[in-house]
Amino acid sequence: MIHELRIYHCTPGRLADLSRRFETRTLNIWKRLGIRPVGFWTSRVGPNNQTLYYMLEWKDWNEREHLWHVLNGDAEWKQVKAETEKDGPLIAYVENIMLSPTSYSPLQAIAS
Repeated sequence: MIHELRIYHCTPGRLADLSRRFETRTLNIWKRLGIRPVGFWTSRVGPNNQTLYYMLEWKDWNEREHLWHVLNGDAEWKQVKAETEKDGPLIAYVENIMLSPTSYSPLQAIAS
């Protein structure tokens, strides 16, 4: 089991639009495709309040690669992305971190 931490640094003023897209459209597409979100977070205190953090869970690297490929080719996703970015991009840049639980992590028991 691997976890992917994705950090979306939003274009100024667009965090609400990105959150709305996840809540109303993206999560339905992910559910249909089998992409499993663990959670979503925004900063309460920190250097930037225009950042969305979220984590995905994957069986392995192959599942992750396959499902991202499927998502990027999905007609509904392409339409949603185009509609929601008609006034410009929602995300300025993305950080992507692949995580594996340590032997002492509470998640290790779940991942076994």
